[in-house]
Formats: sequence, C-alpha cells, structure tokens
Amino acid sequence: MNDDSSIVRLAAILRDEADRSRPGDRLPSSRALMRRYGVSPITVSRAIAWLAAEGRVVSRPGSGVFVAPVRRPTADAPDHSWQTLALGDRVVDDAAVATLLAHPSDGVIPLTGGYLHPELRPVRAITAAAARAVRRADAWDVPPLNGLASLRRWFAGEAGGAVTGDDVLVVSGGQSALAHAFRALAAPGAPVLVETPTYPGALAAAKAAGLRATAVPIDQDGVRPDLLAEAFAVTGSRVFYCQPTLHNPTGATLSLERREQVLAVARAAGAFVIEDDYARYLAAGPIPPPMVALDAHGTVVHILSLSKISSPSLRVAGLIARGPAARRLRAGQVVESFFVSRPLQETALELVGSPAWRRHVSMIRQEITTRQAALLTGLARHAPEATVHLVPHGGLHVWVRLPAGADEAAVVEAAQLNGILVSPGRIYHPAEPPGPRLRLTHTAAASLAELDTGIRRLAPALRTGPNAGSGE
Repeated sequence: MNDDSSIVRLAAILRDEADRSRPGDRLPSSRALMRRYGVSPITVSRAIAWLAAEGRVVSRPGSGVFVAPVRRPTADAPDHSWQTLALGDRVVDDAAVATLLAHPSDGVIPLTGGYLHPELRPVRAITAAAARAVRRADAWDVPPLNGLASLRRWFAGEAGGAVTGDDVLVVSGGQSALAHAFRALAAPGAPVLVETPTYPGALAAAKAAGLRATAVPIDQDGVRPDLLAEAFAVTGSRVFYCQPTLHNPTGATLSLERREQVLAVARAAGAFVIEDDYARYLAAGPIPPPMVALDAHGTVVHILSLSKISSPSLRVAGLIARGPAARRLRAGQVVESFFVSRPLQETALELVGSPAWRRHVSMIRQEITTRQAALLTGLARHAPEATVHLVPHGGLHVWVRLPAGADEAAVVEAAQLNGILVSPGRIYHPAEPPGPRLRLTHTAAASLAELDTGIRRLAPALRTGPNAGSGE
C-alpha cells in the first residue's frame, strides 16, 4: 500500500471515529494507531494533520489528539453601509409602479391595475401564435437590431400618416420605451413637462433618468395648450410627455384641434412630444389620429404598446421617431440590451396578423363599454359621494373625486380592510394634488358580479373612513 493511499484510508477511519465521539474525547495514540493499522509514523502524522486542517481534531503535544469542539459561525453580520456613499443620491423610486403591478391576495377584489383580467386576455391566440413563431427556422437567430421588418411595418401602419417601418424601433414594452425616450431626449437635471395628473410609471422613469418633472394642468378635454406654452417658456424644457388618447388616469381625449395646437406649441418651443398611445385599442368609439400622424417635422416620439390589449408578458412596443432622435434611440437600445427577443417579436407578429386579433380587439371594446357602465351605475347607486371626473369613451379606468375634506389615505386603508384594492390619487401627481382622488379600474375584476361586490365594499370606506365595516 503506497503512502498516499494509506494516509487517505487512515484519515477516513479517524474521521468516522471523530464523528462518533463527543467533543474533547481523546483519539487513540499514534503508537496504538501504528499497531492497529500497520502504518508508519509519517502516515499517522499526516492523517492527523489532515483532520486538524479540517477542524475535526486538535493536537496537543505531550497530551494526545482530541476531538475538536463544535464550531459555530461567529462571523459578524454583513456591513453594506459603504454602498450608501458609493451609490450617491440617484434613488430609483419604484413604489407606485410596484403597487400597480402587485397581485391581490386571495379574497381581495382589485379595482386597480393596468392590464386586463386573465379571463379577458387572448391566451389561446397568443399561445397559438407563439407555437407558430418558434417553429420558424430562424426563430432563435439574431433579429435586425431595430426589430423585424414586418413588425416595424405593422406598427408604422397603425400609426398612420407618413410613418414608415424605417421610423420604428421595436422595444420591450411601453415602460421600456418611456425609459429609452427620457434618457435619449433630455440630459440629467433637465426639466420635462408632464400632464397633471399623469401615469406614475412615467414619473418614475423620468426621475430615474435624472429629469425634473414639471406639471402642466389639464381639463376635461386634456392638456391646455395655453398653459403648455407658458410652461415651455418658464422652464425652458425641450420635452413634453402626454397621453392624448384616454389619458391615464382621467380618461380625457384630446380633440383633433387640440392635438394640432399642442404640436404647434411644441414646435415653436423646439421641443419633443412623447406621445404615449397606450390605449389606442381600448377606445370604445372613434378617436382622432395619433399626433405622430399629424407631424411632419420629427416633433413627436410615439409609443404604441401591445401589452395593454393582450397580456402583460407580451412586452413588445413600437417606438417611432425620426431624424437624429431616432438614431440616438436606436443606439441607446443596442448599447443597453442589443435587441428584443426574436421569438417574442415573431409571436407578436403572428398574433396581430391572425384573424383572432381583430376579434379580440372588438370583444374587448364591447367588454369595456359593459364594464364601464356597470362601474358608473354601481357608484351612482352605492357610492354617490364619489364624483366622476368624466365618462371616458373607453379605457380601463374612471377618475373620481372624493368628498371635500376626505382623507385619501384613510379611504384607501379602509378599502383594503374591506377587501378592496384601489389606486390613491396622490401617486398620479408630480406635485401637490388638488384634492383627494381615486382611480378605479373596471377590467381588473373577474366578472361583473365581482365588480359590483367591489363597489359595495368600497362604499362604506368612502363614507366612514378606516373603521368602516363590510358593505356586503
């Protein structure tokens, strides 16, 4: 038996013996081990040294070898405090967005959310589209960096006007498009104009890009061009973010005349308009053409996403821009993420080209009309204290004003205690809100019956605050 194998064998024997013994027990002497296993003094010495290195035994010269005490972790808790200085003050606030994306607990009825209820999503059509997409021979190849040509042409056709496929950049959803646009169009520290109220995800993306959001008031017809012109003059901003169709959260839609006025104001200021067309497929009736279709000078950077009308995980959107801005946006995506997954692009292309797509859009528009009517009827019947801002011509939400002096936070808390999730109005304002508001969503509930139950539960919270009981 060679020395190495003898050492390994003896170490294994002693390891087992140490494991069976109690801490502090003495192992056999070196002489006893030599006699018992027929090994040399060097083999015994090296085997014991091996176990000592493992922390299993302790050798005490003149006394012998003993089983080591049980070692317990004594390391201090990790200290991450140094990172505070290293990271600086560039805080990314995801609280409002994370709240909107949160799943309700069992038994809780959501009257908030940015997507269709799972029962309303075209899951079968998406699954079939994905199956067809991944069977393509080139499905897993690198796509064109600005997106599949056929998909870009489709987005261009939806935008209308003189938009071409060359003007389209395929990005990973509307939120990604916003982040790209804010970073590309304005330098950190610059002001950006936004409607007030507005989409919290846009506020978060602008802040993450280091921009300062300045509020421009809106009325029931959308942003006021006169106040927009004043805001451009006062701030020197070169970017205005807006949702001209079914504005989130108020539901306002800019008329064709106002769209043309907004474009004229922005062009005079030498500024970009980021047009978030998130609700184009959620309109229950005719709507004006997108502002990008009215724009001949590259003023408008247009965003059209598919996730609102289909599924949250179909993260595909068209980002339309022209001129140097388009080149900067394309370069930004290449540097940050290369491109959007080709199978996802192929799936989106298969979906929008299938007969199921138009059927789904038509069905959702009808469902929106039905659910909105049910929400408005329920509020009038069970919660007349909530004043509806306006009745949108589609969309997912209704914006309501609470009674004067109501504690918005207390109402939201009371609703949660009653098993209801609602969106507090304060998260939609870049500055101080004008009063207590709620955004109520009618497409997040599972059914009309659940929607009605939700309104009944909400009613006592509106009247009596956090100590309200159940409204069922």
